[in-house]
Amino acid sequence: MLIPSRYILDEERLLFLALPHKKLAEKQLHFGLKLNTGQVSRANSGIGLETAKALVKRKGRVIFACRDIAKAKECIAAIRREQPNGGEMIPMQLDLASFESIENFVEVVKAGFNKIDVLINNAGVVVPLYYDQKTKEGFEIHFGVNHLGHFYLTTLLLDLLRKATPSRIVIVSSTLHERGKIDFDDLNLRKEIELAKKNGSGRHNAGYCNSKLMNVYFARALAHKLKNGGVDVNACCPGFCATGLFRHSIRWYHYFLMAPVMLFFMKTPKQGSETVVFCASDYTIEGKSGKFFRNCEEVMPKYEFDRDVEAKLWEVSEELIKARKPL
Repeated sequence: MLIPSRYILDEERLLFLALPHKKLAEKQLHFGLKLNTGQVSRANSGIGLETAKALVKRKGRVIFACRDIAKAKECIAAIRREQPNGGEMIPMQLDLASFESIENFVEVVKAGFNKIDVLINNAGVVVPLYYDQKTKEGFEIHFGVNHLGHFYLTTLLLDLLRKATPSRIVIVSSTLHERGKIDFDDLNLRKEIELAKKNGSGRHNAGYCNSKLMNVYFARALAHKLKNGGVDVNACCPGFCATGLFRHSIRWYHYFLMAPVMLFFMKTPKQGSETVVFCASDYTIEGKSGKFFRNCEEVMPKYEFDRDVEAKLWEVSEELIKARKPL
């Protein structure tokens, strides 16, 4: 595969990024991990965009890994106007709903970079189940993108992360993982989807909650596999943020009725990005792995995790990726 010259950079180290409440605005972050280059998945909006801005401001080299490359370029131009002396920004195409896109993306990265300092998995989708959306390989969209896509991307990049130790992987999850469950007999949620179609309701999105639970399980499993290897893996919750993530799940009149209350409690995307940046770079948590963070603090999840489920999810994920279709 021919690698465009604009992707071949002269620095060895790469920072991959996928990423605060008003009360956190004055929190002192103790930056310890050197951030040379970063990739933000879905960096053209919401928390990913604000994370990219923060890293560019700190002179980090940021790769904007987005499904829509045109929007990525627009965001880069806007940030450059705000930060003319900020770090380098590079747009790259990545669609986590396609194994082929993930493989092509990794091929370009490995051809241009020798190491990755930090990988942040930020991209995610929330779609009403009655839409019955699927990935290119036929997986239910939440399972396929939020879990399987990130699982595949991360495992393909592990060798570059190992070369950059101490390095970090940050997996953006949600406290909604506590409402999730993993049914290995129905990972594609056929029962839930048929029920949603029948009722025409997407208020409680089991697909999203389940995928966020899988995110935390993945972080814990990866932390166990990489223990004492110099690669720290943690999951985090940015909080309830005013982004477009739930735009398909809340009806327009609910927005109108609930907006005053929602805006009072919601964080801005900039505030939501603080915990992700904290997990990616704060030296006070160096060596911590397999943990869950919110509001720039480690918290104990209420969910009772099962090591057998953790191991099986990893095994099944590998089998599905190898098969490239639901089994």
